[in-house]
Amino acid sequence: MTQILDALFSVYAERVTDVNKITRAMVEKGIVNSQDDIINDHIAFRTMGVENLGIASFEKIFLAHNYKRMEFYHFKSKKLDAYWYAPPTEDLPRIFISELKVDFLSEKTQSIIKKYTNSVTSDPVDRIDLNNSSAVADFFKTPLWKLPNVEDYKILLAESEYAAWVIYNRYYLNHYTISVHDLPKSFNTLENFNEFLKSIGIKLNTSGGEIKTSLDELLSQSSSVANQISAVFSEGNTQNIAGSYVEFAERKILPEFLNLSKELIKRKHRREGFETGNADKIFESTFTSQLKK
Repeated sequence: MTQILDALFSVYAERVTDVNKITRAMVEKGIVNSQDDIINDHIAFRTMGVENLGIASFEKIFLAHNYKRMEFYHFKSKKLDAYWYAPPTEDLPRIFISELKVDFLSEKTQSIIKKYTNSVTSDPVDRIDLNNSSAVADFFKTPLWKLPNVEDYKILLAESEYAAWVIYNRYYLNHYTISVHDLPKSFNTLENFNEFLKSIGIKLNTSGGEIKTSLDELLSQSSSVANQISAVFSEGNTQNIAGSYVEFAERKILPEFLNLSKELIKRKHRREGFETGNADKIFESTFTSQLKK
């Protein structure tokens, strides 16, 4: 699994300039010595909820590597469902997979999406040797449907920015997440780390506030605004659109473990899982409202 995740991260870091910008600044500031010192809280993927695709297909990759499906989340206004997946060992990140409920969209939008995804006539994951790290890594980089044209992209964007993102970006890694509570003391709160990010010119997603906090106040999350990529559409037209972004998470210690000494605190002693309210706003890191601020 580590080889698969490393291959994913390599492609992601090339496309998202903020990744290396943040890491370089953290090294210069003495927060970490290298990228290897940054704990990855979770990574996230977006999928289309159509036949042969969606969560039911995509999750097979991680279930085959002993990840465990955990809580379900629903995002009514965005017409999304999601699950998170717990890793088999603590050195691996959590996984968050979301799915667009395509059947809940307008008929016009559904027809555009299916014009592309109908070319997928069987579950593509079933054709992969899931024990072959190279084969799995290649799958994430393999287009499953043809490039959209600009007009289709814009129609999708008007109804579901999530749909537009997936139809062009496909299965690229949507984001990775810096585990802020694992950083040195001066930077291990989201308030302090966000100030550091802004000081190096990182634009933060302000939907729901710069910091999105769970109802129990034990999970706080922030994210950068997605870096824009130069997208080449099927006609050869080029347009800047939302790519991927970086997230930042602070998981506080559960109340029953507050008396434990710092050196004894493990992942199991901190707030687990996710929060619908937080994630709903994090999704908007790729939305036009944030890109155009």
